[in-house]
Amino acid sequence: MKGDDDRLALIVQKYGGTSVANVDRLKNVAERVIKEYDKGNMMVVVVSAMGDSTDELLGLMSQITSNPDPREADMLLTTGEQVSIALLSMAIQAKGYKAVSLTGSQVKIKTNNNHSHAEIMNIDNSRIHNELEMGKVVVIAGFQGINSKEDFTTLGRGGSDTTAVALAASLNADRCEIYSDVDGIYTTDPRLIPEASKLDFISYEEMLELASLGAKVLHPRSVELAKVNNINLYIASSFNYKPGTLVGGINQNMEKRKYVTGVTVNKDAVKITVEQVPDKPGIAGKLFTGLAEMGVNVDMIIQNLQRNQKNDITFTIDKDSLKKYRKKIEEIASSLGVENLYIDNEVAKVSIVGAGMITTPGIAGKMFRVLGANNINIEMITTADIKISCLIDEKDAEKALKVIHEGFQLDKNQ
Repeated sequence: MKGDDDRLALIVQKYGGTSVANVDRLKNVAERVIKEYDKGNMMVVVVSAMGDSTDELLGLMSQITSNPDPREADMLLTTGEQVSIALLSMAIQAKGYKAVSLTGSQVKIKTNNNHSHAEIMNIDNSRIHNELEMGKVVVIAGFQGINSKEDFTTLGRGGSDTTAVALAASLNADRCEIYSDVDGIYTTDPRLIPEASKLDFISYEEMLELASLGAKVLHPRSVELAKVNNINLYIASSFNYKPGTLVGGINQNMEKRKYVTGVTVNKDAVKITVEQVPDKPGIAGKLFTGLAEMGVNVDMIIQNLQRNQKNDITFTIDKDSLKKYRKKIEEIASSLGVENLYIDNEVAKVSIVGAGMITTPGIAGKMFRVLGANNINIEMITTADIKISCLIDEKDAEKALKVIHEGFQLDKNQ
């Protein structure tokens, strides 16, 4: 395949942990990479650690200490990708092709100093270009980089996707392809709703919302990076050659699509109510500023004016944040003079997403009617241009997902 100016096309491919979980799967990936290379493409391949190896490393670490030094934790966790890139390079070489494996430090993926959730600041492409010019497939470790102290850093959840998109942007690649054990983006999780339809195309904005709401095919960081750099992402399975899903900018065909693209459910939400908060200017600001300073992301918020100049404020956070910061949250609430703090762990958030919702009236009403007709009570609601979310009882989560999917006929999306 040639680019528009008859140069060789440069393709960045990323393979997730399930795609390289064992030797047979590594060999399968090698064959897929070679197939594209034989078309005349220059290939840069980003690889995650094999299977559950990162979890295994975390397990070993937990046997040593419950409070590891962040630098040493990253030193340990970056070894997972080093194994997979070396084995994949060997698998490609064994088939008679030239390949080289490079760690994040060898590629000079420069990050800030935030261990375990570092952000990519710059990439030095010189080594990659040199290897490509020698006709090699360049296999790069995802999820990792190097900071100003030349210490290894990791990028956090979804880090390999972020690595692939960042490399595609830095190299001005022609394509960025993300391969895993799913064959595209669906209207909802097909493991929960078998009738879910696979999407041929989804916009950055829709994908970013779905990813933020719990869809686990892509991490929001990678989608945002792709949007900023106008990089089309192709999402497909490494286990077959079925057509996948293209993630990109809104195109001329968007108006022909349905106004709701997908529906998600997220059981990671926790509802917190601070009762009888003094109705004074700045109280809510102090509450949510305190949460923000701890790094707690607040999602839904409702304030109700009660009697005697006191309010109830209800908001949602994720369960991990509650686990980490529960004591501090209680301290903040107490400092504001609240009378009670109520925590509900048995809630779920069901959301619909669609770019066409902006110009289509009645979408929210239809969602609420569908839930009501199925005796599903709505506890909180948030809306945005292309998203509507409802907080419901956790026991109704799968039921809500099913009836909304049916109500908007998402099984007939294509």
